[in-house]
Amino acid sequence: MSTFPIHTLETAPEKSKPFLENSLKSFGMIPGLHGVLAESPGLLEAYQMLHKLFTESSFNNDEQTVVWQTINVEHECHYCVPAHTGIAHMMKVDPAITEALRNKTALPTEKLQALHDFTLSMVRNRGRVSEQEQEAFYAAGYTQRQVLDIILGLSQKVISNYTNHVAETPVDAAFQKFAWQPATV
Repeated sequence: MSTFPIHTLETAPEKSKPFLENSLKSFGMIPGLHGVLAESPGLLEAYQMLHKLFTESSFNNDEQTVVWQTINVEHECHYCVPAHTGIAHMMKVDPAITEALRNKTALPTEKLQALHDFTLSMVRNRGRVSEQEQEAFYAAGYTQRQVLDIILGLSQKVISNYTNHVAETPVDAAFQKFAWQPATV
């Protein structure tokens, strides 16, 4: 059982309050993850900045979802998979994409599948992807900038996934209908 607090505007450290206000403005609520991150104002600020930068990256909404959910599923994040399923719905991402990612099945296009495969290799191999994997990624229509943008998304997801693991962050009510558990082997 976790003892990490889920801060509100009233209980958060002073330096975290402006970031929680930003969360409230952006989401109409303070997501539980942000409440946990608030214990460390620097980590909450870093997470929000990385999120902003990744949403402004070279990837469109479908591709952002592929990167986020590939990492979330690989890291088996009980909180982020449902949260990003809900976010994908808000971003008007085709539900076939989110379901394929959640269920580890083939994506609807070869290009998105190439993005998923490359992202997964980046995670599993800690960035040590082969020249062959890079060439396949480029052949699918991606660029060196997008290799680096995956690292940006991965940086954001390490913060959230690892925090949710140690804090056992409960899934927010808004995302509970998208609850997810890793498939058992």
